[in-house]
Amino acid sequence: MYNIGLVSLGCAKNQTDAETMLGILASDGFNITYDASDADVIIVNTCGFIEQAKQESIDAILEMAKYKEDRCKLLIATGCLAERYSKEILTELPEVDAVLGTGDYDKIARVIKDAFAGEKVVICGNINRTPPSHLPRMLSTPPYTAYLKIADGCDNNCTYCAIPLIRGHFRSRSIEDITDEARRLAESGVKELIMIAQDTSRYGSDIYGKNSLDMLLEELVKVEGIEWIRVHYLYPEAITDSLIDVMAKHGKICNYIDMPVQHADNYILRRMARRTTREEMLDKIEKIRKKLPDCTIRTSIIVGFPGETEEHFKELYDFVKTVKFDRMGVFTYSQEEDTPAASFPNQVDEAVKNERLDALMTLQQGISLDLNRAKLGKTIEVIVEGYDEDSFLFYGRSRGDSIDVDGKVYFGAEDEINEGDIIKVKVLDASEYDLSGQAVTK
Repeated sequence: MYNIGLVSLGCAKNQTDAETMLGILASDGFNITYDASDADVIIVNTCGFIEQAKQESIDAILEMAKYKEDRCKLLIATGCLAERYSKEILTELPEVDAVLGTGDYDKIARVIKDAFAGEKVVICGNINRTPPSHLPRMLSTPPYTAYLKIADGCDNNCTYCAIPLIRGHFRSRSIEDITDEARRLAESGVKELIMIAQDTSRYGSDIYGKNSLDMLLEELVKVEGIEWIRVHYLYPEAITDSLIDVMAKHGKICNYIDMPVQHADNYILRRMARRTTREEMLDKIEKIRKKLPDCTIRTSIIVGFPGETEEHFKELYDFVKTVKFDRMGVFTYSQEEDTPAASFPNQVDEAVKNERLDALMTLQQGISLDLNRAKLGKTIEVIVEGYDEDSFLFYGRSRGDSIDVDGKVYFGAEDEINEGDIIKVKVLDASEYDLSGQAVTK
C-alpha cells in the first residue's frame, strides 16, 4: 500500500481536518509517513486566511513538489487555499494532481485512488457541507492534549474576513456527537480538551435556538479522564452570564478566555462590522475578572484597518494599556479580495501598520512581564510536556497557557514525572512570556 505524507498549515480547525484525513487513510490501509522523501502521496492542507498564510501555503506546495522528482507520485492540495483558489492552483501549479475543498475532506481516500487512476480530481464548492460524524482521527498533538471542533463556518461576516467564503455558514455539531468524541479521546489518554470553532461562543445557536456553550460544557465536565477543558475563540458580545457561571462552577474548566476583540475604537469596530463597543468590552472584561478572579484573558488585535488614523490607534493603545490582557496577538490588516473592507478607502501604508504592531507588542511585553512577576511565590498547576536538555529543566503549560500560542513553565523536579502528568509548581522566576520554578514534592 502507498505511503502518505501530510503537511498541515494554519489554524487548529484546519489541523483537526488534517487529523481526520490521516485517520481515514490509515483505516483504509494506507501507511502514514512523517518523512516526505518516503511518501508516494503528499497532501498539503493549506491555509488561505490572510496574504501571508496564502504565500506560506504556495511555498509549501512548491517545496513538496520537488519530491515528485524522486518517489512522490501524487501531490494533493486540500484546505482553505485549495477551496478558495482551486482553479488558480490547477492552472498555475501544474504539479498538483488533485484539489479537495473544506467541505469534502472525508473523501480523501477516494480522491487518491481516482488520481492514481489518472483522473485530475477537483472536489470543491461544498463549503456548507458537514462531513459525517464518528470519522477516525489520528492526533498530531501530544497524546494528552486534543482539539475538539464543536462547529464550523461563520455567520458574523466581519468586513475583513474571508472565512464565510471558505468555510460557509455556521454549523454546530450536536452535544451528543461532541460528547461521544470527547469520551473516545479520553479513552485514548487525552487529559486536556481544547474546544475550537470559528466562534465557539455562538455554539448551538443554529440547532438549539440559543447560544448553548454552557449546556455543552455541563456535559463535557462529566467525561471521565478529562481533567482540563479549555475554550478558544469566544466573541466578547456572546459571552453570557450563564457561560461565566458554568466556568466558575467547574474546576475542570480552565479559567482561560480567548476573546478576539480586534480593535477598541468604536468607529473602527463599526467599520469592521463587529457587534460590540469599547464600553461593552470593558464591562464584559470587568465581569469576567470579578467572577473568575484568576482568569487568563487572551486576545487578538488587528492594526492598520482601512481608515485607522493615529487617533483611532491611540484609542486602541490606551485600551490595551488599561485592560492589561494576559496574552495578546497582534496582526496587520490583510486586504483580502471579495471582502467588503478590501474596497474601503484610506488603506493604511504597510510601514505604518508595522510601526503600530511594534508599538502594541512593546507595550504588551511590559504588561506581560508585570503580570508574570505577580505570580512569584504562587503554586500553579502544570501539565508536563517534556524535558529541556539545554536548561536541564522540565517544562509544561499552566492552566493559563494554551498549546502552541502561549508561554511555558520551566521547573526542576525531585520526584519522577512523565509527559502528560498534571503537577503543582511553585513559581520562583518570571520573564515576559515564561515562568520557572520548582515542582512541589508529593
